[in-house]
Amino acid sequence: MTTPLAFDDNRPSGGQDYSYSPPPQTGGGGRMPLVVMVVGALFGALFSAISTSDFISHLDRQVHSIHCSFIPGAAAEIGESGCRTVMMSPYSSMFRDSLWGGLPIALLAVAVFAYLVMHAGRLLLAGKPLTKHDSLYLMAAAALPALMTIIYAYIAIAEIGAVCKLCVGVYVSSGAVLVGAVLAHLNAAPAPSSQLPMGQFARQFGEGVLYVAVLAIFYALFAPASPKSTQGCGTLVKKDDGSGIFIPMGSGKGTSAVAVVDPLCPACKGFDERMRASGFYRKLALQSVLFPLDSACNWMVKDSLHPGACAVSEAMLCDKDGAEAILDYAFANQENLRALAKKDRDSGQQNDPKLRAHLEDKFPKVKGCLGSAKIKNQVNKSLKWAVSNALPVLTPQLFIGDKRVCDEDTDLGLEYTIARMLEGGGSSPGKRR
Repeated sequence: MTTPLAFDDNRPSGGQDYSYSPPPQTGGGGRMPLVVMVVGALFGALFSAISTSDFISHLDRQVHSIHCSFIPGAAAEIGESGCRTVMMSPYSSMFRDSLWGGLPIALLAVAVFAYLVMHAGRLLLAGKPLTKHDSLYLMAAAALPALMTIIYAYIAIAEIGAVCKLCVGVYVSSGAVLVGAVLAHLNAAPAPSSQLPMGQFARQFGEGVLYVAVLAIFYALFAPASPKSTQGCGTLVKKDDGSGIFIPMGSGKGTSAVAVVDPLCPACKGFDERMRASGFYRKLALQSVLFPLDSACNWMVKDSLHPGACAVSEAMLCDKDGAEAILDYAFANQENLRALAKKDRDSGQQNDPKLRAHLEDKFPKVKGCLGSAKIKNQVNKSLKWAVSNALPVLTPQLFIGDKRVCDEDTDLGLEYTIARMLEGGGSSPGKRR
C-alpha cells in the first residue's frame, strides 16, 4: 500500500516532476530606468524652455532680464551673467543671417527632450517587457543630447569663456537621460530575434525629426523681421579722414565700414568676438575710430567708465601698423589694464604712469610717442570727429558704408542686420584709406 502524496510534497510520482517553478523575469527591472529617463527629459525640457523664453523676449530688440539659476522658476536678473553672455554669443542660435537672432538651439533642445519624454513614457506605460531592441533605440536617442552637451560645454568653456547655469541644468538632465537609457538596456529582456527592426527604428526616428521640424518651422514662420535693422539708425555726415585718425583693421577688401571703439570697453570686446565668429571681418574693409570713454582725455564723460582707455588709444595711434595687435592685447587684458590705471589714479597720479610704462614695455614702438602732445592731439581729433558726426557717447558703434547699425542690432541681430545691409547695397564698395 502506498502513501498518498501530500499537497506540499515535491517528490516525483510516476516519473513526473510536478514541482512549481516561478516564470522567468523578462526585463521588469527596466521600469525604474525608464522613470529616470522621463524625469531627466522633463527637467531638460524645462531648462531649455526657460532659456528659449529668455531668447524670444529679446526679439523686440530691447534689453530684458533673463533667468540664470539652477532652480527653475527663480527670479530673472538684468545684470551681466554667464547666461546673458552665452545667449548673446553666436553659438546660441543657427541661421542668424536669415532670421533676426537666428533659430535658438534651446528651442531644438525643447523638441528633443519632449520627444524623449513621449517615447520613454510610452514604453513605461505600455505594460510590456522592455526588449533589447527597444532599449537599443533608447540609448541611440539619448546619445544625441549627451553628445550636444559635450560639444556645447566645450564651446562655453573654451570659446565663450562663460558658463550658463540653465545650460548646466540641461547638461545634467542629458546625463540623467543617458544613464537611464543605459540602465534600461542592461535590464531589458532578450530581443525576440537577432535581426534589428530597422523599419521600427526608422519610424521612431521620423517621429523625433517631426518634433524638431514642427517647432523649428513654427518659430521661423512667426520670427519678427525689423525693417529698421536694414535702414540703420543715422548716417555719417563727415566720412573723410582729413586728420589721419582712421586705423585700418583686418585684411578684408569688401564693403567699407567704420567701427567706433573703446579699447577697454567690455561691450566692444564682445562685439569684436561676435564679428570674428561670424566671419564679417573678411567681408568688410574695416577702419576703426577710437572713442575712449575715459575722462582723462574725453571731455564728454564726467567719470571714467573705462580708466586707462586714453593711454591705450594713444598707443594704437602711435603705432598704426601694430594697432590691431595692441587692440587684441587690450581686449584680452581689459581688467588688468583698467586696474593699473585705477591704481595710478587712486594714488593721485592722473597720467597713468604705471599703465603707460606697461604699454611701452609690451610694445616698444610706442616709446617716446606715448603721452606726447602730438599724439594727445590725435586722440582729441578722433573725439572731434565723433562730435562732427553727432555720434552718441557710447561704444561700440558700427557704420556699414554710410549707415549706422542700430544699437539694438549689435547683439542678437548683428549677423542678420549686416547681411541685409550688405545685400541691400546700402553702402558703397571702397578701399581702405
